[in-house]
Amino acid sequence: MKLQRFLLTIDGISTLTGKASAWLMVVLTAVVCYDVFMRYVLNSPTLWAFDVSYMLYGTVFMMCGAYTLAQNGHVRGDFLYSAMRPRKQAAIDLALYIVFFFPGILALCYAGIGYASESWSLNEHSSLTSGGPPLYHFKTVIPIAGALVMLQGLAEVVRCVMCLRTGVWPERLKDVSEIDIVATQLEQSTLVDEADRKRVIESVHKVERTDAAQNKGGR
Repeated sequence: MKLQRFLLTIDGISTLTGKASAWLMVVLTAVVCYDVFMRYVLNSPTLWAFDVSYMLYGTVFMMCGAYTLAQNGHVRGDFLYSAMRPRKQAAIDLALYIVFFFPGILALCYAGIGYASESWSLNEHSSLTSGGPPLYHFKTVIPIAGALVMLQGLAEVVRCVMCLRTGVWPERLKDVSEIDIVATQLEQSTLVDEADRKRVIESVHKVERTDAAQNKGGR
């Protein structure tokens, strides 16, 4: 129970940061709309909108990485993986986390700290436009996002170990699902219910036919 509480706590941290960062998409939409209006309606394009837009999008992309991992939403070869038993899935995941995930995320955190500290020391600003916005805030997101993904990765490793011991994947903190996934689940549920209904009806009809034959034979 303690390990499950630990896993759900980390899932909660990743979910909270991911959902909070997702609101930046509203700001990004407003910036793009403002720039389009200024450029094509007033013929007075902004000098900062491009820099701000890629920084906002990059922040959302990085800060939602831990949330996506917590929801098991990253891309994988499901056509092979889904056919495996849970213990085999856990063994493959654990090996991939150790060989690829942790070295890559550690390198991201290490490089990100260097980029951020250098940017702050130089008071770095964007050079794409004259008087571009500061970049040190944006580069600080790199090690923060890396640390959050690393934390969620530790939780995933614990999940793999627990699955190897029990043969069952530990529970995740559930959140919203994509519409196509929900539709597929509903369709499968409907098909199962329909199949059960037909099976029950056929059983009832079989019993009725048997009783009718017995009654006929008794006469």
